[in-house]
Amino acid sequence: MAAKVHSAATLLSVALLWPMTVSPPALAQSQSEWIDLFNGKDLSGWHGNNPHTTAKADDREAAVAAQQAAFQTHWTVEDDQLVNDGQGPYATTDASCGDIELQLEYRTVPLADSGIYLRGTPQVQIWDTTEAGGKWNRGADKGSGGLFNNTRGAPGQLPLALADRAFGQWNHFRIIQLGSRTWVELNDQLVVDGAIMENYWDRERVTPLPPSGPIHLQTHGGEIRWKNIRLRNIDTDEANRRLRGDDQQLGFRSIFNGENLDGWQGKLEDYEIRDGAIVCLPGKGGVLFTEEEFRNFVVRLEFKLPPGGNNGLAIRYPGSGRAAYDGMCELQVLDNTADKYDDLDPRQYHGSVYGLGAAHQGYLRPVGQWNYQEVTVDGSRIRVELNGTVIVDADVSQITESKDDLAHPGQHRTSGYFGFAGHNDPVMFRNIAVKTLPDA
Repeated sequence: MAAKVHSAATLLSVALLWPMTVSPPALAQSQSEWIDLFNGKDLSGWHGNNPHTTAKADDREAAVAAQQAAFQTHWTVEDDQLVNDGQGPYATTDASCGDIELQLEYRTVPLADSGIYLRGTPQVQIWDTTEAGGKWNRGADKGSGGLFNNTRGAPGQLPLALADRAFGQWNHFRIIQLGSRTWVELNDQLVVDGAIMENYWDRERVTPLPPSGPIHLQTHGGEIRWKNIRLRNIDTDEANRRLRGDDQQLGFRSIFNGENLDGWQGKLEDYEIRDGAIVCLPGKGGVLFTEEEFRNFVVRLEFKLPPGGNNGLAIRYPGSGRAAYDGMCELQVLDNTADKYDDLDPRQYHGSVYGLGAAHQGYLRPVGQWNYQEVTVDGSRIRVELNGTVIVDADVSQITESKDDLAHPGQHRTSGYFGFAGHNDPVMFRNIAVKTLPDA
């Protein structure tokens, strides 16, 4: 049965300005509700905004308002197509988008280049790929679809294949974005395979892509036509499945059987198995940890927080003592949206290297939903990727300041157990798998 199509206004929240703040299985189609972003009749649901201009303005709302006359001049609707003459501000969705699948068709002309901004950020590139276009020195000969504004040489910056059709023909994009992870198909060829889209607006690349933002259709130097622009929001289950891919194919092995605590030790009496997940009992705590020790490894898991829930991932735990201090570290697992956590130290938010290194905030899913997290421990470096966005990438050995100036005697440990540091709340963990890494 065909998926239903709804208007953007009914399913997406409005945001006039972008916020500043081996791959998954083939991109199989999922059934869900599709949203027509362009109705084929008028410019409803769109406004003009060149974010490069707007970002420099003292009053951004006024800057956007000042671009609307030019938007109406340079963008028109013709034969169910959204047409731009190569000038004016970018066509920008009124809606703010997070985890999505976006599909559209475009047709361009010689000497023009363009692109699709996701979450208000450049960009999935559209080139004139011919030598006459004059931009082979910028990678145009490699084809369209790459994440052009990624660091040169980074995954996804150049497309995996040249898939552009000849001028006069329509090209089709299919884009999936989960957190910062981005997949792009151009004319049914995979050209970006789950690469992290970098935050162009942070020139030092310190902060990740925002959790949501508008879509911009960039205008640049020649007529471009767009049609059949639609998207669907990707739900939690699908997002986790796509982000995870196939554990076995990627070299991961399960360390939790979903039925009992075989292979685990420590505070067994403080945890239970519920619906295939390890759950800390209310009012209980202590560290539950593996019987197996690890040096360098990647662990991937899903977790669900109750309101105000608090737990932690014990990294290179010695088997006794406090995970956050006697182990290499504890990675915070926390509903930091709860009112009781209004006064946290930045090194206490979810994903943080507790008391030592702060995580980027704003990437947790709402309380009661399953989150997907992958942690890489390689030598003294810890990398935490939450729901497709890297929120921590730190060399723990180089951290010299701690919350309350407390000592962390285990900070330089090179091996230990993996586990959960319970703090009295029924936080749930499931689908726990590990891949060992060679010594650094």
